Amino acid sequence: MADIDAQVREVFRNILNDIRVGVGDEFDQNFERQAFFSEAWQRRKSPLRPGGHILVETGGLRRSVRSEIKESSIVFYSEHPAAAIHNEGGEIVVTERMKRFFWHKYYSTAGSFGRKKDGSRRNDKRTLQLSDEADFWKAMALMKAGSKIRIPQRRFIGTSPEVEATVREIIEDNLNEYVNSIDFNIK
Repeated sequence: MADIDAQVREVFRNILNDIRVGVGDEFDQNFERQAFFSEAWQRRKSPLRPGGHILVETGGLRRSVRSEIKESSIVFYSEHPAAAIHNEGGEIVVTERMKRFFWHKYYSTAGSFGRKKDGSRRNDKRTLQLSDEADFWKAMALMKAGSKIRIPQRRFIGTSPEVEATVREIIEDNLNEYVNSIDFNIK
């Protein structure tokens, strides 16, 4: 009887570990899909990094997703400072310090414009993109302290029908493997 209990505990450990890996891979793929499974993330309105992946500037948020097995459950989490606001959505209150940062970004961007010999701006693609970026930072800097910036919800971890289907498939595969490994030679 003790042998059966040990086998059941081993199968249960394998199931939890396989779920942790399988669902973790699915959450990582959300960054590639730019969606929470089939629910597409809202596009950016800012001209920064045009055409780039949403939520993947440095890859820090993506790499921060962790999982931990606790007794009979698995917890997925991220300690990244921006993880909660992106996963759940919300509002950020503009502070004076943020405004100073926005002004800094505006001046550093505006100073990067390509110039002709007479001092006027060039009309090349890079300069036009920089002018859009500078306009964005200027608009951010001109916001009143206390106003709010709305961050749309872009879930990358959480429960969904797709997660439940993945978990169900992993459990069925592990149980089938266990049942098929049992020797039913009864004498």
